[in-house]
Amino acid sequence: MFGFFAIFLLWYILITGEFRTLIWAGPTLVCLLIIPMLLNYMSQKEYEGLTPMYEQEARSVKIREISEKMISKPIRIEGVVEEVRFRSLNRPHFIVGDRTGSIPVKMFTTPREDVRVGDIVEVLGQVIHRYIVTGDPVVNGVSIRVVSRKGSVKEKTG
Repeated sequence: MFGFFAIFLLWYILITGEFRTLIWAGPTLVCLLIIPMLLNYMSQKEYEGLTPMYEQEARSVKIREISEKMISKPIRIEGVVEEVRFRSLNRPHFIVGDRTGSIPVKMFTTPREDVRVGDIVEVLGQVIHRYIVTGDPVVNGVSIRVVSRKGSVKEKTG
């Protein structure tokens, strides 16, 4: 968003010659840059504080075992990242699979590590409904840690 509005502002100033716009547009651009970074930092700190609790309380499960009965329970899964979505929005969703199935892992903050397709990861999180109070069970990821890198699926097939 910052880049889009910076280019738009530059174009506007070049076309109109209205430099007074920078009085309000400059601080707005700075806010578009700083506020998301600050929110992401605060979210990471919050989740970092929850990780030790989840490490102690989370039960290791296979993906096929995850069901409606486990809603709000802390779990630990290990699997291969099959797909990464919404990385550019700083709220990535990972599709993690093991030999028993696959499940979406929703992160509400950017993970500390760069997680890529093909990585074997350990996920600590809580089982939640896909759509607040309804839908399939998914994992609200508190922590995702790369156990080993195997290269991406695209590199293997290509």
